[in-house]
Amino acid sequence: MSNTTKVLVTGLGVISPVGNTVEEMWTSIRNGVSGIGRTTKFDPSRVDAKVAAEVKNFDVSKYVDPKEARRMALFTQYALAAAKQAWQDSGLAGGGADPERVAVMVGNGIGGKEVDEEGYHTLFERGPGRLSPMMIPKLIANEAAGNISIALGAKGAVHTIVTACASGTDALGVALDMIRCGRADVVIAGGTEATVTEYCVGGFCSMKALSTKYNDTPEKACRPFDAGRDGFIMGEGAAMLILESEAHARARNARVYCEFAGYGASGDAYHLTAPDPGASGAIRAITLALKDAGLAPEDVDYVNAHGTSTPLNDPMETKAVKAVFGAHAYQLRMSSTKSMTGHLLGAAGALEAVICALAIKDGFFPPTINHETPDPECDLNIVPNQGVVGTVRAAISTSLGFGGHNGVVAFKAV
Repeated sequence: MSNTTKVLVTGLGVISPVGNTVEEMWTSIRNGVSGIGRTTKFDPSRVDAKVAAEVKNFDVSKYVDPKEARRMALFTQYALAAAKQAWQDSGLAGGGADPERVAVMVGNGIGGKEVDEEGYHTLFERGPGRLSPMMIPKLIANEAAGNISIALGAKGAVHTIVTACASGTDALGVALDMIRCGRADVVIAGGTEATVTEYCVGGFCSMKALSTKYNDTPEKACRPFDAGRDGFIMGEGAAMLILESEAHARARNARVYCEFAGYGASGDAYHLTAPDPGASGAIRAITLALKDAGLAPEDVDYVNAHGTSTPLNDPMETKAVKAVFGAHAYQLRMSSTKSMTGHLLGAAGALEAVICALAIKDGFFPPTINHETPDPECDLNIVPNQGVVGTVRAAISTSLGFGGHNGVVAFKAV
């Protein structure tokens, strides 16, 4: 496979805890606005973690007929909304692409868990004969990609990537390779997740993965790289990018956000849920992404960190950045926007890729909010509390998932 084919980002779409359009989300990020609050999607009295980063005021009828929406799980609704936004943003809604050369690549970690929960109640209380015929089509992870394909008429490959917290990032990476090797001219790529349910939150609580110290001050709960961090915050939403070969984008005079320049992936081969404390997998993934993008370490101005606000991830990720970037690690800026959005699991990497594209386009380094007590193990410039205006020549986004899945994407200014 040759990486001589340039791939450009020409459309963006977002449904997120800090805004349901790209403009709303980016305004919130620039201003350090937290999307984390007391959980409202279920009664959190039975779980230890009582806060979440929920999508607010989502109106699915803007994107699909409400009758059709009832046949979709929430993760699919979010994905379809973000994809339609991105498609419109790219200028392709009016035509300009061969449907058979348009692919869909969506990352999703868990699927339609609210549908699962409803199905379990029906099974145990009323028996299997009363299960909905739409239960399986709604809950399985590939249905987001399938519904996007149907709605937008994309007749190329339609795939779903499931690599836990790296799902959205890995979906972008596979999309990059598809365009480079000539299998598609355009790919609708990103991630989606909707797991703010008692079942999922309870499961993560049993692992001691979620923050529980800040239930009374939700906006303070996610504090990446801060000494007071105690776990991640469950988030939800979707983000989609329209990726095109440079030739295809230039031929239709498309507006371009940036170049999607590189991708790297690795496996820790260490533990199902804990990151390798030596950071070897993260180091390899970052190194591979830079090599794929043709970037030297000193070319990178911004790192959107995985930055989960967990005791184990943040020092490990700091170690990885130091190992790859050397002295330049102290010159670049690295922030975790999860401090505002929470952790969108399978959608996290896609949302953070959108943020990287906007950081490059607008010349802005997003902040890490809630940084109050420095952790000596996390001593890089994490853009504490307030964003900074400045030139971003190149940016990378890291996603480090359960199972030891590491994905990194790299973007360049054009």
